[in-house]
Amino acid sequence: MSDNKVKIKVWDVSTRFFHWSMIVLLAALWWTAEEGQMEWHQMCAYTLGAILVFRWLWGFIGSETSKFSSFLKSPKRVIEYAKQQKQQSQFKPHIGHNPLGGYMVILLMLLVSAQFVTGLFASDDIFTEGPLYASVSSGLSEALTWIHRNLFYLVLGLAVFHVSAVILHTIKGDKLVPAMVTGNKEVSVESSEPLKFQSAIASFLLWLIVFAIAGYYFIWPIWQSM
Repeated sequence: MSDNKVKIKVWDVSTRFFHWSMIVLLAALWWTAEEGQMEWHQMCAYTLGAILVFRWLWGFIGSETSKFSSFLKSPKRVIEYAKQQKQQSQFKPHIGHNPLGGYMVILLMLLVSAQFVTGLFASDDIFTEGPLYASVSSGLSEALTWIHRNLFYLVLGLAVFHVSAVILHTIKGDKLVPAMVTGNKEVSVESSEPLKFQSAIASFLLWLIVFAIAGYYFIWPIWQSM
């Protein structure tokens, strides 16, 4: 660690768990769909839906760096930030999500949420139907099924863009991946004021409620039918 830098905690364990769980679940959802393992596909989907619910709620009541208000900046601020980064050979480590990264987080969450919701109305025209399939017309279900199948490619494209940005930041000195693994990051001394983190008890209770609801209504019934 250099003399003018100090290591501080920037990410709580819940935010890190959400981040890596979403990556694993998206990969599992793609594989189960490709292999026709629709029971497992649905279980992974409902688990993803549960962690998405948690993250949306955590964006309002969670730790300082996890709140949407901490990283959603005005378009003017985002443009200024992009111009500054373009002119620099090294990126200054940013506490939490930088202005551009904040918009990427929201966009990915919106798209993955839309992917989940459309799947509730989708059908593979063989054996598997979403739990809300019967509540809409066949024409609307067909349209939502098409969106569900093809929206994934947009999610994949944004994920590739996100990974490319992470690699660029790493090359230019802002090591994002280690921070999302350990929760800690090296920042300049003048930026090292302590951050506010939500209590572990509040995080645990929210996770417990979300997964209990998802498990009772969706995951457990599918598991019993397998």
